[in-house]
Order: sequence, then C-alpha cells, then structure tokens
Amino acid sequence: MIPRSKTAGIALIALAIVLLVLLVFVKLDVDEQGQFLCKIVEENPDLSMEQCPAHGGGTSWLILVAFGVSFLILLAGVILLLPSRQQKPQREFKDLDLSSLDAEEKMVYQILRQHNGAKYQSELMKETGFSKVKMTRILDRMTAEGILDRQRRGMTNLVVLK
Repeated sequence: MIPRSKTAGIALIALAIVLLVLLVFVKLDVDEQGQFLCKIVEENPDLSMEQCPAHGGGTSWLILVAFGVSFLILLAGVILLLPSRQQKPQREFKDLDLSSLDAEEKMVYQILRQHNGAKYQSELMKETGFSKVKMTRILDRMTAEGILDRQRRGMTNLVVLK
C-alpha cells in the first residue's frame, strides 16, 4: 500500500506536468498571435509599434505567473515523494509483566516506549518532574529487574529499554 503522501506527491507531479504542457501550448499560441498583430501594425503606415495590442497587454505576465505556480506544484509533489527523516521504524519491545511495576516505574516505562525506547535521563527527569535522586532510584530498580539499561553519554545517561 502506497502512503497517502506518496500518492499525493504523484498526483501533484502529474497535475504540474499537465499544466506545464498546456501552458507551453498557450504560450506558443499567444506568441503566434502577437507576431501576427505586430506584422499587421508594421504593414499599416498609419500605426506605430507603440499602438500594437500585443505589446500593451498583461498576458505575458499572467503566463509567467502560471508557469511559476506550476513549478511550485511540481516542487511540492517532489517533496512529498522524498523519504521522510522523521519517521523511524518503531522498535519491538519484549513483553513485560507491568503488574510488578509501581506507578512511577510504569510512567517511566511508557515515556520510554513513546520515544522509541530511549531517552536521556535528564529529559526523563524534566518530563516526569522527579528529582535526580528519585529518578536514579527508579532506574536502579528497573535495571535490576532487567527492564532497561543505562549507557553513559558524557555527563548524562541514556536510558534504553531492553
């Protein structure tokens, strides 16, 4: 199954290509009409080139804007087709009997699961509101029970579910 963003990207690219082809034909037609009008004005001795209707209209600006919009649609489609860096595959965690955990340990466990099984200890303290001592004791119990590991990263620990 193709993700919705990929489908939308393909649709936008197709739309942009159709618009660009149509705009090329419109531009060629407008240029041909402009040449015809300029030729008529040039052949008429009573008219000057400033009076040529092909030079006074805003059609060329509208076509230029339409090309710009088409290229923006094409760019949006290409961006939707690019792989997303934010979507990390969810890790598989071993099944645990959470009934042996107290409420604080369950809270830490759920936070870690929501963050793909790893989070810095300092971030856990901020998110839970626990003090450093309390967080250390909770993590010590969970490490002893084989639920998680702590890996030293500079001045802090990375807490990782097993």
